[in-house]
Amino acid sequence: MSTIVLLIITGLGLGALYFLVASGLSLIYGLMGVLNFAHGSFLTLGAFAGLEIARRMDGASWITLFASLVVGAVVGAVVAAATEFFLIRRLYNRHIEQVLVTVGLALATVALFDGIWGTDPTYVTGPAWFSETTEILGAKVPNDRFVLIIAAVLVLLGIVLFLKFTRFGLIIRAGVENRSMVTALGIDVRKAFTVVFAIGGAAAGLGGVLASHYFGYVSPQLGGSLLIFAFIVTVIGGLGSLAGAAIASALVAVLQQFANYYLGGTGDLTVVLLLAAVLLIRPTGLLGSKA
Repeated sequence: MSTIVLLIITGLGLGALYFLVASGLSLIYGLMGVLNFAHGSFLTLGAFAGLEIARRMDGASWITLFASLVVGAVVGAVVAAATEFFLIRRLYNRHIEQVLVTVGLALATVALFDGIWGTDPTYVTGPAWFSETTEILGAKVPNDRFVLIIAAVLVLLGIVLFLKFTRFGLIIRAGVENRSMVTALGIDVRKAFTVVFAIGGAAAGLGGVLASHYFGYVSPQLGGSLLIFAFIVTVIGGLGSLAGAAIASALVAVLQQFANYYLGGTGDLTVVLLLAAVLLIRPTGLLGSKA
């Protein structure tokens, strides 16, 4: 029983990490129709920014962690907004060009990170509480998993509340439905779309800092490896569905943990088979809508 509890909770922690990456992908695609293959670069840059802040502060304290999270989120938001402003804004409704530009940006940034921080992983340390465990129903759960779950829940609630109850959220939703009408009212929809990218980048940057503590290191390939699972989660949940991404993140990660433990480390294969099954049975995903 304790093993099952441990696998479920650690799976939810990993799923929370997937969601922090997938939420930005799902939000950007759902509201703007952009598949951003450079999203992993926002995560990696946020992780390195958090690392640099930690190096300049008093080691593994809670204040250092909080500062790293804030800086990682801000850096991710700024870089994502700049990407939308300088590159994506001219390519709306031109999907092939979007893919080429964002894939090229992802490859270029990995090379850039290699040049600045080197190709070897850089190890990080967090507060001592992170390396401790909390016993739940006999299972000793690493404490950092709880931080990941709380962060994912707060991001989900924050995005939903922003879209439903703020002026920018109203403009974004209206602009998606009828951009010409909103523009005719004198509202600059382009700024709202830049905000969407910034929100997605902030979630990725936040996820990057937490991912560095989850894995214990930062490397230029960190974002790329997580982006693969983020895309899988986004497709299974339904392209553009934030709730679908949240459900799929938990489902994929828990299934991955159980398969790794009970099926000889076949978690990644099991996730790919799940993706194939969803595409065959329900191509729109769990909560996706038909075009």
